[in-house]
Amino acid sequence: MTDGDRGRDLPGEAESWQRLHTVLDRITPAIAEVPGYYVEGWTAKDAVAHLGTWMAQGARNLRQIAAGTYREGELDIDAENERFLAAMHDVPLATVHLQTAAAHGELLAAWSQLPEVTPQAAYWVRKAGPEHIDEHLPQLETWVDELERRPRA
Repeated sequence: MTDGDRGRDLPGEAESWQRLHTVLDRITPAIAEVPGYYVEGWTAKDAVAHLGTWMAQGARNLRQIAAGTYREGELDIDAENERFLAAMHDVPLATVHLQTAAAHGELLAAWSQLPEVTPQAAYWVRKAGPEHIDEHLPQLETWVDELERRPRA
């Protein structure tokens, strides 16, 4: 590792992605649309879409940081959460899965292509990367476990 590469590793990234991918594979169309992940009515699919949209947003912001066009503080995170939920709620499960995988790849590519790791870049990789996945995984795994145990109608 060269001095320029220090800080580029995302500790826990591979493990977080593997855990998320494992739970993604367990979300069937029959359980994807059942509300209850959050009290507000989120489904398991909504939770995965949330992670994917933030990975895409993170990649976008990292690319803006690299280009020198990023403006800190322009993003209202709560409003974006609502906008992302509305935009992705009716998207089919297979598309959500593909969008999340593509966004994950874009986030990693944008991170690896940064000329330097700035405080803003470090923030966005935390907000969109493995720390964000780890924030949601326990609840998502528990919710999918519960849904799998429910009797089918």
